[in-house]
Amino acid sequence: MNCKNVLIVGSGGREHALCWKIAQSPRVDKVYCAPGNAGISQHAECVNIKASDIEALADFAQKQKIDLTIVGPEDPLAHGIVDHFREKGLVVFGPSSKAAAIEASKVFTKDLLSKAQIPTGRYRTFTDADEALDYVKNVTGVPVALKADGLAAGKGVILPQTIEEAEEAIDLIMRKKAFGDAGNSIVVEEFLTGEEASFMAVTDGTNVLPLATSQDHKPVFDFDKGPNTGGMGAYSPAPVVNDDLFLQAMQMIMRPTVKAMADAGRPYEGVLYGGLIIKDGIAKVIEFNCRFGDPEAQPILMRMKSDLVDVIEAALEGRLDSIEIEWDPRAAVCVVLASGGYPGSYEKGKSISGLEDAAAMEDVMVFHAGTALSDSGYVTAGGRVLGVTALGDTIKQAIERAYEAVGKISWEGMHYRTDIGQKALRHTGDAPQVGIVMGSASDLNVMAGAQQVLDDMGIPYEVKIASAHRTPELAAEFASTARARGMKAIIAGAGMAAHLAGAMAANTTLPVIGVPIDASPLGGMDALLSTAQMPPGVPVATMAIGKAGAKNAAMLAAEIIAVTDEKIAARIDRFRAEQMENIARINSELKSKSSK
Repeated sequence: MNCKNVLIVGSGGREHALCWKIAQSPRVDKVYCAPGNAGISQHAECVNIKASDIEALADFAQKQKIDLTIVGPEDPLAHGIVDHFREKGLVVFGPSSKAAAIEASKVFTKDLLSKAQIPTGRYRTFTDADEALDYVKNVTGVPVALKADGLAAGKGVILPQTIEEAEEAIDLIMRKKAFGDAGNSIVVEEFLTGEEASFMAVTDGTNVLPLATSQDHKPVFDFDKGPNTGGMGAYSPAPVVNDDLFLQAMQMIMRPTVKAMADAGRPYEGVLYGGLIIKDGIAKVIEFNCRFGDPEAQPILMRMKSDLVDVIEAALEGRLDSIEIEWDPRAAVCVVLASGGYPGSYEKGKSISGLEDAAAMEDVMVFHAGTALSDSGYVTAGGRVLGVTALGDTIKQAIERAYEAVGKISWEGMHYRTDIGQKALRHTGDAPQVGIVMGSASDLNVMAGAQQVLDDMGIPYEVKIASAHRTPELAAEFASTARARGMKAIIAGAGMAAHLAGAMAANTTLPVIGVPIDASPLGGMDALLSTAQMPPGVPVATMAIGKAGAKNAAMLAAEIIAVTDEKIAARIDRFRAEQMENIARINSELKSKSSK
């Protein structure tokens, strides 16, 4: 297949990643992107045709003798761009409009999965808002998943936690038509708990070739708080998808879905994206998408060493079973930088600084999602503006490199999540197991004793300055989210009216260990009493004043972890043995000196 001229349809970070990857192919002479964005123009010639203007895109492809068109977003796929291009004899990669229904209609997909006995949540569909609400009130209860049937730019899923929230969500979707005709029908689905993962594969309608695993971060704020977005970051690989789960996903979900689509008279060719939720070693389908994920495409394509053109050609020719994809063994992390106000209303035209500094970093690529060029340089032109993507030997290193690059970029109102990739660290052993919190930077010297002990024990930890009085919300947030982030204990150090440990204990069910710090003329006694004198039901284990207390706090945290971690228990045993050996050695030296 001739692939000298390639057209990418779309304008976001996914399309920038596709252009960047396709431009690397030795088989490609020219890459076009319609409509593209300012950053994409670094790797492709941008063409001012909207992704929704299917007729104009086809005319352009014919006039420019485009050899291959790759469609990025779901909307033109659902509206038949592949069908139209093929009618005109143009080569295009993506599913037909009938096959794209796997994303365009959640009702269709749930019915398909149910008929094919592919694991997914229990559900019912409704076209009447009152009936939907009655079903929630009398059958499912809350929490529950409410899904607009049609396309809603990744924002059509609402997870109410109360009946009042469910009523508001149904009203928003079905009566106020917040997502347009997508809300004519609604899926009411059981609330599935577990860890999510993105499982993408290329398929020719029969063969299924998996891509690298990844994980998206939909909610706008840290710790999965706030409304859903198009995606605030992603990483690859996703450690939650171990070898057993990988096989399970292929054998019980991806291959059966492709077969079910063929049996339904909707043969699926293109990228099939399964949004999975995993609990107790079992994967279930939350949703299917009919294209590369965004922002998952960014870290996945950063890791792909094979020529993407070769993979697409094999899919179009029905021979995916004859090729393999080579992957960079390193991890990749993408952090999305968004405009202030996103996913709600936001201003455009904010001047972006630091792009050159970030792009100059080794193993970093800044993919543009919503940018434009002005006389002064790059400016914001969308909700999701940039996807800062970095490679690292480990996920932890990739996270650190990505956020280092993020730190070089700024514009007025820029915001982003600070916890992208943290879920992965729980599976790799790099997630902090102990939180060390102190009320002031002046406490760092004392609390260094706790860090030293945890370092010696090989226990990862997170250090935070958060005052019970000056930053109470920050302290409460740290405590209330610590368990979800994999921590097993919190050490809180403070002086004077030392209420920090109590504030921590009031906002978590984890063990809290208090360290009184000498910060007043009372020699730390005020802090000791403030830490120890807790009301019933809010316990704090109180240590000695100062650095000795900080060290013992870390030892107690280690012993708590050792209850379920044999490796840490063995390290504590070795530490005790070393203490005894040291004492024995000192006694031997003293005895030797006294005998002279």
